Amino acid sequence: MAQQALKLEQDKLCCSICLDLMKDPATIPCGHSYCLNCIKKYWGEENQKEINSCPQCRQTFRPRPNLVRNTVLADLVEEKRKVRPQAAPGDPDSVKCGDVACDFCTDRKLKAVKSCLQCLVSYCEQHLRPHFNIAALKKHKLVEPSNKLEDSVCPLHSEVMKIFCRTDQSCICYLCLMDEHKGHETLSAAAEMSNKQKDLETSQEKVQQRIQERQKEVKKLQQVVEDINQSADKAVRDSEKIFTDVKQQIRSRQKSEVNKVNELQERLEQEIKELRRRTTVLEELSQTKDHIQFLQSYCSLSRLSEAADLTHINVQSLTFNQDAEGTVSELREKLQDVLSEEWTQVPPIGTDMDVLVPQAEPKTREQFLEYVCPLSLDTKTSHTWVRVENNLRAYYYHINYTTNYGHPDKFVDWPQILCRESLTGRCYWEVEWKPEGSWNGFIAVSYKEIKRKGEESVFGNNKKSWALQCCNEGYEFRHDCIRTPVFGPISSRVGAYLDYSAGILSFYGISDNIMTLLHRVQTTFARPLCPGFGLYDKTSAEFLDFFAKDYQSD
Repeated sequence: MAQQALKLEQDKLCCSICLDLMKDPATIPCGHSYCLNCIKKYWGEENQKEINSCPQCRQTFRPRPNLVRNTVLADLVEEKRKVRPQAAPGDPDSVKCGDVACDFCTDRKLKAVKSCLQCLVSYCEQHLRPHFNIAALKKHKLVEPSNKLEDSVCPLHSEVMKIFCRTDQSCICYLCLMDEHKGHETLSAAAEMSNKQKDLETSQEKVQQRIQERQKEVKKLQQVVEDINQSADKAVRDSEKIFTDVKQQIRSRQKSEVNKVNELQERLEQEIKELRRRTTVLEELSQTKDHIQFLQSYCSLSRLSEAADLTHINVQSLTFNQDAEGTVSELREKLQDVLSEEWTQVPPIGTDMDVLVPQAEPKTREQFLEYVCPLSLDTKTSHTWVRVENNLRAYYYHINYTTNYGHPDKFVDWPQILCRESLTGRCYWEVEWKPEGSWNGFIAVSYKEIKRKGEESVFGNNKKSWALQCCNEGYEFRHDCIRTPVFGPISSRVGAYLDYSAGILSFYGISDNIMTLLHRVQTTFARPLCPGFGLYDKTSAEFLDFFAKDYQSD
């Protein structure tokens, strides 16, 4: 009761304009008192209408009364201010971090419960009461407390913005309609908000649909990971079995040779140590669980198999060493076949998730040229009869001797060459055959580990390459020793399009900027692909350089 009486008495000393204890109270002729600054400001706003009235009783005064400080009332207010109750630590109305403070509270700031879009002020529960009691204030728009009310004010006219300009896509006030936005398409901010909310609902639905689609794609990717792991485990198991067989063969042969040539034991000790070192490498590699590490270590196994004989002793020991190297070489080929068969069962995944979202194949040459990739010929792979010019052009040049000295990556038996680049993703390139009257060759793609000698080294005569034979009499597609006749208009310019993730390889004849599909392959590629040439009968082939500054399309 005492607190209620104190609050009631305190309310009598509050200014009805600012709703707080009066500062420098002044009494006007009708008897009502206000803060001196509050009533001056109120009358200053009414000056535009030449009216000086009391905010409470509406009594008017002409001329404006001279206002002076009411000292008696000021002393009473000061006493009440001293005994004014302070907010308790747990007071739910006190302002906490993140709360919006009441703009009318002075000594003790209370938490605002509403903000007024007309007044552009935030009110606590006490100072909000006039908005429920005074008829004019009841029409004001109240919203949840906000610290950004100033954003609702026009920076040019200091008026509340209630209109949306569709022409400029911005919020404006009614004065802006007469100046900067005159003649623009406008509507109320409330109506535009209603329209945007409908668009927002549509966007939310699309986002939810996209989330569901991506969740399905994640499940597919998880399945792909599982398939990869299973395939890798099987490859490791198969390789361990092969290494075990090789180890047993080497040990058996080693003991047999040592027993046969005891008189050469001293000279063989160094070579036996070398063989044991190779065995250790094989054992370590057989225990490898990580398929990437296994493949990276494979090159060192290949180098071991090519190691030269250290002792240069008699025929029997040399034969044993050659047999061991042959066994390791055979092992390398078997592993390549195992990995090719196993990993081709796992669908490749591009970084842009093409495996989940297939892309339409281009239709026009302009569209194909968007996927042009720079290529350069790798002279380390060229056959003796293949000569290279400017990294782009290769030509057939027959010489009398056939011995192919040089880099081990060179093709030995067939006039072929590969590019340096390994392609994935979507790529396009064009090849032009010369001379125009007669040409004969292959445009091909291949894995880098294709054999370099023998019948299986020919483009299209194995599972590791795909080739289109082109000549002035027609076309023929080759893969895995299978030959397929290809029918289409004869052209000295041929384009190749690769969509690695989708497993698509297409060849096109090009004449007068018109693309004609010659042959399309749909498969699954296990590793990156290298473009290449096969050249016969004095033919030359050249990659078109679309990146040259002086290049002009037909």
